[in-house]
Amino acid sequence: MTLPTGAISLSQVNTELDISPSSTTINMGATAVRTLADQPSGDIAMADLQGKSNAQFIQATGGSIATQGDYKVHTFTSDATFTVQGAGNAAGSNTVEYLVVAGGGSGGSGYGGGGGAGGFRVNYPSPATGGLPVSAQGYPITVGGGAAGAPSARYTTKGQDGSNSVFSSITSEGGGGGGALEPQYGGAQGLSGGSGGGAGAANSSPSTADGAGNTPPVSPPQGNPGGHAVSAGGTQMGGGGGGASQAGGHGTSGGPAGVGGNGTATSIPGSPVTYAGGGGGGFFRPGPGGKPEAPGGDGGGGDGGSQPVAGQAGSANTGGGSGAAGGLRNGGSGGGSGLVVVRYKFQ
Repeated sequence: MTLPTGAISLSQVNTELDISPSSTTINMGATAVRTLADQPSGDIAMADLQGKSNAQFIQATGGSIATQGDYKVHTFTSDATFTVQGAGNAAGSNTVEYLVVAGGGSGGSGYGGGGGAGGFRVNYPSPATGGLPVSAQGYPITVGGGAAGAPSARYTTKGQDGSNSVFSSITSEGGGGGGALEPQYGGAQGLSGGSGGGAGAANSSPSTADGAGNTPPVSPPQGNPGGHAVSAGGTQMGGGGGGASQAGGHGTSGGPAGVGGNGTATSIPGSPVTYAGGGGGGFFRPGPGGKPEAPGGDGGGGDGGSQPVAGQAGSANTGGGSGAAGGLRNGGSGGGSGLVVVRYKFQ
């Protein structure tokens, strides 16, 4: 803040100088007081402190840097270091806002479940002094990669989990992989993660379970569960992968497969962008009249496949889960990579 231009109190001066408690007796000749008054020598009066500011702001390097008014935004799309050279103070800025999105999971093959979105963690918007504290040091940044697609082979295996993204004390968990067609070929249940993978269809069961989201649990939640699958009357419909703001949709006996859960929009990079959508489930329906693919969730989720179309990959740097395969010999596509964004007031 800035001291008033009119009458000021000793407690206001202490607050400006980050001296606690504010009732502490002030030494008017102290270096901090002289610096605030901009008087290196001689007597100092309270009037010399009127309208003065001790504001110090965070100074940092790393990533791709953009300026938004009084704020700087550092965007990381690969591993790097966020280096704080000056930690600022309460009169200026001493905390940061962050967006940490993990890599998305991949969808399963053989009418599998959609990949779950990477964990989504954000504290934007927050005050310049009420976010995540930082000190003068280097903070390693880990940007989670999207999971590799499941191999292309009959009945195949589950999708894979995405990788974690990390900044300071904040870790977002990779999205869970989608389930496969049959339990004996890797398991139909979706895998747990930031958001859970959708279940794969299973001929031996009328429905199969999704993967859990927000695993491990954090508050607020970093994601949602995937959707159930269903097999009925020769029709197999995989569940959709969970997204940051919505669970994956359930497969239905008449089709379509479960849709991917929607992600969450945030304006921390500047304009609103939606991240961490789940992948759509894959499906098979015998004979003509197949249903259209199950769409992925908003925020980079890939569409689910249909016989004989493979599912779509999750979009890069969104943490989107990939769509599941829609055929016995179709492989799953890869999940979308994550990203890390750090924002702070610099003036």
